[in-house]
Amino acid sequence: MAVASLVSSIAAQPRDVEVRTSLDRTAIWVADRVTYTIRIACEKGVDILADDLSKDKLHVEGLEILDSRSDRTIGADDRARYTFSYDLTTYRVDVPDLKIAPLTVRYYIRRVGQRIGDAAAPAGEVQVPAAVIAFRSALPDAQDTYAVRDGRDARPRRLRYGWLQPVGIGLVLISIVPALVAALAVARRIRTPVRAPSARRVRHDERASLDALQALDISTPAGRRDAYSRLNGLVRDHLHYATGLDAASLTPAEIGAAAPQDPARVPIEVVTAVLDACDRARYAPADRLPSIDECRQAIEQCAEVLSHS
Repeated sequence: MAVASLVSSIAAQPRDVEVRTSLDRTAIWVADRVTYTIRIACEKGVDILADDLSKDKLHVEGLEILDSRSDRTIGADDRARYTFSYDLTTYRVDVPDLKIAPLTVRYYIRRVGQRIGDAAAPAGEVQVPAAVIAFRSALPDAQDTYAVRDGRDARPRRLRYGWLQPVGIGLVLISIVPALVAALAVARRIRTPVRAPSARRVRHDERASLDALQALDISTPAGRRDAYSRLNGLVRDHLHYATGLDAASLTPAEIGAAAPQDPARVPIEVVTAVLDACDRARYAPADRLPSIDECRQAIEQCAEVLSHS
């Protein structure tokens, strides 16, 4: 596509500042990008106010400014040359001509030892000419609305593609069957109740735990502390099995108040005595642990509790 180029004419002082503008394409489609470039060449001792060419000073119609860049060089002839580039695009379909408004750029005469910002007033102005970009679209011109789809019915499917639908539905159904089987198996496992251990199994496990307790070496403080810890768990588990009480989370006093008062079934006084001794032994300092005889007495009390069911 041809490159559009314009040269501004400067009426006041044509030799001080020269402006050229160019577009890398003269027409664009929706979402295409176009680069608008302004090149300014200043005579020796002349400079421009670059802020007049900033991104927010460029006014466009039907376009969006995506990005901007600038560059300044000083040639061997001490002339300042500027290049300002703007990346533009459009997402509209109702603007046939995309326009870039003209710009006014101020320039200054630099004196020796003087900065451009110290000048009292600009020496003159130069006009950057406007530019127009044509919009190309496959949509008809001069439409009030742009419907995405028209009202026509879809064309009938070709015969060779007609058999694909039942085949696709069959494949979907085949893939669903294994998933349903797996889901039913999971549901069956979830619904299957966990069988409680038999009374014979519970008594056997309690007897084994009690035998292990009686075989412990309780001659040391660590051995007695371990024995009391096992006693605490064994008595609470037996109470839960015998009464259904959630004894693991209750204190001995709460157990005494909540457990059924049936000495023939569970001797609650003995249970609370053993649990009180376990709590004191598990949390007491080493020099205040129960003696060996007291520990043996607690094990015997545990055996009495387990004998009731």
